[in-house]
Amino acid sequence: MAADISPVVAEAAGEKITRGPSRGRLRRALATHWYAWTMIAPVVLVLGVIIGWPLVRGVYLSLTDANERNVARTIGANHIEATYEFVGLDNYTAVLTDPVFTQRLVWTVIWTVACVSVTFVLGLALANMLNRTFRGRGFYRMALILPWAVPGFVSVFAWRFLFNRDNGILNKLLEGGGIAGVPWLDDPTWAKLSVIAVNVWLGVPFMMVALLGGLQSIPGELYEAAEMDGASAWQRFRHITLPGLRTVSMTVILLSTIWTFNMFPVIFLLTRGGPGDSTEILVTQAFREAFVESPRDFAGSAAWGVLILLLLMLFALVYRRSLRKQGEVW
Repeated sequence: MAADISPVVAEAAGEKITRGPSRGRLRRALATHWYAWTMIAPVVLVLGVIIGWPLVRGVYLSLTDANERNVARTIGANHIEATYEFVGLDNYTAVLTDPVFTQRLVWTVIWTVACVSVTFVLGLALANMLNRTFRGRGFYRMALILPWAVPGFVSVFAWRFLFNRDNGILNKLLEGGGIAGVPWLDDPTWAKLSVIAVNVWLGVPFMMVALLGGLQSIPGELYEAAEMDGASAWQRFRHITLPGLRTVSMTVILLSTIWTFNMFPVIFLLTRGGPGDSTEILVTQAFREAFVESPRDFAGSAAWGVLILLLLMLFALVYRRSLRKQGEVW
């Protein structure tokens, strides 16, 4: 009689048997950890509303021709309905074929690589210094964390005052030494160096604190054994410190890259993308499309935003795969 069972029935029975244990495990997990699921459900719901809805809305707008002239708006007692239409991938085609996109992308990559590299090197150097025992170590730790504690926009405005060509403190010091003032924010090259310097100043405390925590997790016995074997300071740093910080370093580099790639306040508040458009990055260009240019192009700005998201997702994917090849778990 077993031979009379059709292959379809046998396949369905096998699938039911295979799925049974997995469904049972899911039920048991829900029954066992119901309290944890209940606690995180509100957070998941709030994040879904705060992050999910704007993301979906942005993707939808990027597929339309929405601008300030055809979106829904209320003028006095009159309500005007939206008249924008679905245009498919036209906005993406327009952005990707625009030479401005390539210019912004190249400078954004240069800005990100420069900021992250300098921030990591300085953070690592300061973390190594503060990991040693010396008098006043607590004071220096607190002083170096201060840039992280001050709100970003306050720091940027302070630096804008320092960089002022006529009345800035930096140029006053240079002129006092017989050196001509530097056009910090008025020359394209100096403006790029200035925004990099400010972003590094803001980012070093986070990098330093994270790497300092990683250093303190490395067993001191490894350094003692290496020193007894005659290893030099550079050899101990290369073969103990750097491998011990690999996991922390990969994480902070990824986070710093994402934050720097989207660092709107430093660019916009310090230079407004100028002089001209020399310091404009992708995220400030997206803002300009939606809120500065006339007519305000909401659909084009959304397309810029989606492309930024895709670029960062691609970077994270490549980064994750490279870590896996190196044997790192992430």
